[in-house]
Amino acid sequence: MTEKTGDPVGAAILDYSITKKADDIIVSSDICDDDLIPIEVLFRNHNEMPDLEVMALECCKGKVLDVGAGAGAHSKELIDRGLIVESIEISEGAVQYMNSIGLNAKKINFFDLKNEKYDTILMMMNGIGIAGKLSNLEYTLLHAKSILQPGGKILCDSSDIKYLYEDEDGSMWLDLNSEYYGNFRFQMKFKKEKGPWFDWLYVDFENLFKAAQNVGLKAKKLMDQEDHYLAEITLA
Repeated sequence: MTEKTGDPVGAAILDYSITKKADDIIVSSDICDDDLIPIEVLFRNHNEMPDLEVMALECCKGKVLDVGAGAGAHSKELIDRGLIVESIEISEGAVQYMNSIGLNAKKINFFDLKNEKYDTILMMMNGIGIAGKLSNLEYTLLHAKSILQPGGKILCDSSDIKYLYEDEDGSMWLDLNSEYYGNFRFQMKFKKEKGPWFDWLYVDFENLFKAAQNVGLKAKKLMDQEDHYLAEITLA
């Protein structure tokens, strides 16, 4: 089977929307074994969302920007609640699907958004990971700050993935030459399509708090689920 460079996430979303056949997206990493994203997860309804996501949606207000909206599960729920939502994705197929079900979706990189203002910036499923590396986190938060309305908020979740480096005896092994243990590189594949390798960040709350503080923002933890947490970031 010959693979081609393309839009694996978009291909998976469009495929499932037509066939309802649950083929997984394969996620390869430069650090750990391959993982799978069950495509049904991107189509979940409110009753299928974990408590952390439910809380995040309840905290949204006003005009919402859904960053990395996928198949629009969060956007759809928020619109059903009467909020104004703009959904952005870099996946052509995802945007095509979202527009087909009536969502206001556009294909644009988050960092290319300018001259816009939002009351809530929603970055779920570790959407803050678009920073790529810990060294880019402050820049990412600064850009988010530039498109926030006064009194606005950023809602994001992430994980402290330190547990990946624990040995059976509880001791830790870390690459001392790496900038930060939460800096990853991933590649996604779906059937014959594969995307490019990309940087993705998993950030512990302490480092998120410090980065926010350094750019004039204040981070507050709203929920903990083991190593996973939900944070609200506002103007300091």
